Amino acid sequence: MGRRALVLGGGGVTGIAWELGLIAGLHAEGIDLAAADLVVGTSAGSAVGAQILSGAPIEELYEEQLADPSGEVTASIGAGVLARFALAALTPGDGRRGRAYLGRAALKSRTVPESDRREVIESHLRSGGWPQTRLLITAVDVETGEPHVFDRDSGVTLADAVGASCAVPIVWPPITIGGRRYMDGGVRSIANADLAVGCDRVVVLAPATFAFRKSMRVSEQLAKLGPGVRSIVVSPDPEALKAIGRRVLDPARRAASARAGRRQAGAVADSVRSVWLGAGSIG
Repeated sequence: MGRRALVLGGGGVTGIAWELGLIAGLHAEGIDLAAADLVVGTSAGSAVGAQILSGAPIEELYEEQLADPSGEVTASIGAGVLARFALAALTPGDGRRGRAYLGRAALKSRTVPESDRREVIESHLRSGGWPQTRLLITAVDVETGEPHVFDRDSGVTLADAVGASCAVPIVWPPITIGGRRYMDGGVRSIANADLAVGCDRVVVLAPATFAFRKSMRVSEQLAKLGPGVRSIVVSPDPEALKAIGRRVLDPARRAASARAGRRQAGAVADSVRSVWLGAGSIG
C-alpha cells in the first residue's frame, strides 16, 4: 500500500476541535488516520498530531473538546494583526524577510508570559514524550524568518515544539528553544504539506487553505510531491464553517466545531478511504 502521511493544518482552537471531530468520525467509519507512517503538524495541527499519537483513545480526545471552556483564556486575531500577516506574506523575496518582519512584531508585542503559555500547552498534551510514529512539527525562527522542523531527534520536548508551532505572532509569545525564539509554523505555510516527502498516500486536514503565495498553497505543495502520490484535502464544509465562525481562538466555539467535524466525517469518508486504504477498500 505504500507509506501514508497525515498532514494537519493550522486553524486555532476551533481548528483543533474540528480536526479531532473529523478524525473521531472517520475512525468510527473504520478509517484510522492515527495509523499514518508520518504525521506533519502545523500550529493547531501540531497539537492534534501530538494528541492522536499519544495512545489515548480517539473517542476520549473528541469528548474532551466538548467540555465546558469556562476559565480558559480567549484570544483574538484583530484586523491590525491580519494586515501585518498580509504585509509579511506579500513582501518580495522567498518569504524570509516577511516572516522576520512578523517575528520582530511578535517580540515587541505584549502577550501572556511565555511560562504561562507553556503550562497551557502541557495541560492539553496526553503524553510528555514524543511518539514512536514520526511526527514533524513546524515552526519559524522569529529573528531570521527561517522555517524549522522539530522531531523526536531534535533534542527538544514535545511541549516546547507544539508551543512554538502554536505561537501565533503578536497574539501568543514566541517560545524559547535552545536560546532561540520560535513562532507559529503557519507563518511559513498553513499546512506545510510539502514535508510529506516519500509518502505515496497523503490525507490533508486543513481548517484553512488560503495563502497569498502560490508556492505555499496546499494544492501546489501536494503537486510537488510527485505525480504518483494520491492525496485528498478535507476542509470545513459550509455547515462546519458556520459552526467554527470567525473567532478561531475562542474556546467557546470549540464544542460546536468538534461536532461539525464529526458530522462532516460521514460525508467525506468514502473519498478519504479511497486514498487511505485504497479504492474499493472496506473498513
